[in-house]
Amino acid sequence: MTLNQFLLILWARRTVALAVLGLTVLTTLTVSLLLPKQYTAATSVVVDVKSPDPIVGMVLPGMMAPGYMATQIDIINSDRTAQLVVKLLRMDENPQIKEQWQEATDGKGQLTAWLAQLLQKKLDVQPARESNVIHIGFTGHDPVFAAAIANAFAQAYIATNIELRVEPARQYADWFDQQVKAQRERLEVAQKALSDFQQKTGIIAADKSLDYEMQKYNELSALLTQAESQGADSTSKQKIDRSDTLQEVMQNPLINQLKADLARLESRLKELSGNLGENHPQYQRMLAEINELRTRMRSETAKVTRAIGTAGLVSEAKEIEIQAAIEAQRKKSA
Repeated sequence: MTLNQFLLILWARRTVALAVLGLTVLTTLTVSLLLPKQYTAATSVVVDVKSPDPIVGMVLPGMMAPGYMATQIDIINSDRTAQLVVKLLRMDENPQIKEQWQEATDGKGQLTAWLAQLLQKKLDVQPARESNVIHIGFTGHDPVFAAAIANAFAQAYIATNIELRVEPARQYADWFDQQVKAQRERLEVAQKALSDFQQKTGIIAADKSLDYEMQKYNELSALLTQAESQGADSTSKQKIDRSDTLQEVMQNPLINQLKADLARLESRLKELSGNLGENHPQYQRMLAEINELRTRMRSETAKVTRAIGTAGLVSEAKEIEIQAAIEAQRKKSA
């Protein structure tokens, strides 16, 4: 069959082809008019893989792995994040939603999990090409509601991501606290048994240095000395005019990284000044970046300084508490 013959066949059946085309267009238009309107709200989050982790103070190797972005997308799509969205927007407290849940499930299961599954069905999470940006989209009949859900998913993702990093450290701390408490109780029982044995057998020095109560008093005195030393150290550091010379500031990994970035940009700014001039847009843009880095350095330094002040207040409160314990122990030993 030649091309000419094919065109002649189409021309002979032009009425049928036009009728099919018109019917298709009419059906599509009718369905579009009958279906309710759908609105898609979108927001974006940036996954920072270069800055040091705020928990451990260093860049973790896992952040640079190829599957790290896929893991972040799975976190956004997870039930934990969706249920946090429900709690952030208090959807589980809405009486109408509760009625819908009762009708749909006969009261079986949990309302939060049911709402989370409904939200996940209309959620669309896509990574950007060749960047660390993740786009979050949500489709709904109400544009305001869709925007609120999309923003809530971004907020819930950030909160969930932080919780996933903090939770293991919290569990380790709780475990070590339990172990320390158990060992301290065993030590106190052993010391009490030793003291009772010494009193029973008369093996007690004249100065009672081996006595359990006196030993506990000495331990409290040592703790008080340590707390006073920490408080004095914090007070002396707060009196220093240049906070950037503090050891805590100089050893802070984030501040050191900011200093390195600032030195690199200042070197490039000096080159641009000679090549392009100070009025060139590229020079002005880099100057703005340098000012932003300096502002961030001052902010981080202020955080460290405030932390030192907080440590001083904690030491003062600890001193008062230990002094009260020493006074109680002195009366007990008398």
